[in-house]
Amino acid sequence: MAPDQLLVDAMTRAIAESRAAAGSSTPNPPVGAVIVGERGEVIASGYTRPAGGPHAEVVALEAAGEQARGSTVVVTLEPCNHQGRTGPCAQALVDAGVARVVYALGDPNPQASGGAQTLRDAGLEVVSGVGAAAAADGPLRAWLHRQRTGRPLVIAKVAATVDGRTAAPDGTSRWITGEQARADAHDVRAGLDAIVVGTGTVLADDPALTAREPDGSPRPHQPTRIIMGNRTIPESARILDDAAPTVVVDSHDPADVLAAVPDALSVLVEGGPRIIGAFLAAGLVDEVHAYVAPVLLGAGANAVDDSTVATLAQAHRFMTVDVRRLGDDVRMTLRPSPDA
Repeated sequence: MAPDQLLVDAMTRAIAESRAAAGSSTPNPPVGAVIVGERGEVIASGYTRPAGGPHAEVVALEAAGEQARGSTVVVTLEPCNHQGRTGPCAQALVDAGVARVVYALGDPNPQASGGAQTLRDAGLEVVSGVGAAAAADGPLRAWLHRQRTGRPLVIAKVAATVDGRTAAPDGTSRWITGEQARADAHDVRAGLDAIVVGTGTVLADDPALTAREPDGSPRPHQPTRIIMGNRTIPESARILDDAAPTVVVDSHDPADVLAAVPDALSVLVEGGPRIIGAFLAAGLVDEVHAYVAPVLLGAGANAVDDSTVATLAQAHRFMTVDVRRLGDDVRMTLRPSPDA
């Protein structure tokens, strides 16, 4: 296998490692690292731990021990160069005797950038840009979005019939989508910082809004649950239990919701239809996860309600970036159309 392909394969593995840090590393970026030996063998790997814990490079170096000397470290983001709650990763790599560092993306944060130059000054070979597109579209996407815009990446989730209904006229809605689609939704929740629902959804469905395994057990990371709206929630509501943090935002303004989780990198808006519509109207939806079931109701609750749209020219236009089949259902991932 060509050396360049070895680096690409190692970066693919580093990106996969970083998925375990999504949500839990906030406010730090979810980074993955892989240490490769002189013969191309993988020596160790790691991902960034929760804030205050070691970064991906340090986790991998500790796992590699003396084998790190003379190795190549492949990491999804330029090693940090500053002293925060943990020491600079660039210096840790120098101290470990690493020969080469390969990273996908430069660090856009001026407080942490400069690691590549520190490595070069210490005599290490530095290669940048390997797997950059894949890394930017992976777990780092939300963190990069926050660095660029100053706010979290917002995903709107819709689970509906083919004709866009989320409940029948009598209010029944469980279950429109099947087990595989619901399991996928829990996978998404487990990598996010916060989930938003309106008071209407809480009163109608009494959701737990936790990230769970297929057997019902809780995932290691639980996003903060946000209740948005003015209606009173009973103390017995499941969303108020101690299974995950909960924040009540007595407002219908999406900006107030985002302000309630100032460090969040990613926020999932689950509903109801007017809540999703409010985020759309405010221009705050960066991605849509549309779970579509092969069901026709012909009547019932709409998935989205945005009263600001009066004509087709005002429609919120998206492009399809991914389609996957989940049992009999389909999940479409949409992002705003550049022509919108």
